[in-house]
Amino acid sequence: MSFASQSRPWDVHRLPSAEGRTVLVTGGNAGIGYFAAEQLAAAGAVVVLGSRDRVKADAAMVSIRSHVPGARVRHLRLDLADLSSLKTAADKLDLDRLDAVVHNAGVALDDPPRQETGDGHELMFGTNHLGHFALTQWLAPLLSAAPAARVVTVGSFAARSERLDLDDLQSTRDYRPKRTYGRSKLAQMCFGFELDRRLRAMRSTVLSVVAHPGGALDSLTPSRPPVSVTTTGERLRALPSALLVQGKDAGAWPVVRAVLDPEVRGGQLWGPRVFGLRGAPRREPVPSHMADPAVTAQLWNASAALVGTDPRLGFR
Repeated sequence: MSFASQSRPWDVHRLPSAEGRTVLVTGGNAGIGYFAAEQLAAAGAVVVLGSRDRVKADAAMVSIRSHVPGARVRHLRLDLADLSSLKTAADKLDLDRLDAVVHNAGVALDDPPRQETGDGHELMFGTNHLGHFALTQWLAPLLSAAPAARVVTVGSFAARSERLDLDDLQSTRDYRPKRTYGRSKLAQMCFGFELDRRLRAMRSTVLSVVAHPGGALDSLTPSRPPVSVTTTGERLRALPSALLVQGKDAGAWPVVRAVLDPEVRGGQLWGPRVFGLRGAPRREPVPSHMADPAVTAQLWNASAALVGTDPRLGFR
């Protein structure tokens, strides 16, 4: 495995080699996850698409291979809303080690009513946060076996304006879809920063990094049939928005940098350069409400209790 010189500026179009590395991308069949998978495959990584939908995963693999000749990509059936299935999914990776996992998959609902997973958790909080929290436990031995593995948690710009209600994490008393979604992404980001603290305390070689895509629109995203198609008309109508936001291909850049850049360190936050909404990836200051140790520790313990897992998550 070789990396570019650390003195060279990061170039999203000239990524360091990821040969010899295996990366699991949850939700790698669409959106940000798809483009992160495509870019990581182009850098030489073996990419595993974690998706509950085999048909969509197959379409994504066809597209990646058409844009990245020789791409090494495969599917892992993964349903983050079904906590009991996650250990089996991790076992089916059939790997000696895992170099990185990108916690990207997510559910976003726009309208009521409130929905729940089969385990009885609010759907967005249960899938976006609890599913990834639980999955991390089963991946911990594989990540610990790699020389310098990374857990990259994909948050959202929307989380900046939200605050967790630790007494109502699952929005049972006051459910508003957009706010509940933002809080589920905030919970993910808090998880990433708390995981970093815990990994450093145990002197683990695994790094926990948080990234977000900024403002990423389908209408500014290159077509990837059969995964997605953006018409010329849609792109033309969206052009004025490109002054502030970008496509999902560019939204994946901070995620890919968090996985591959040898200068990235645990506990960092990476996002787009221009107002945190668009542009090349850069390191951002961590908002205090995302990394407050008292809040993140309470969230961690509550999450462990909800999913019935060991709070240490099995790292070493």
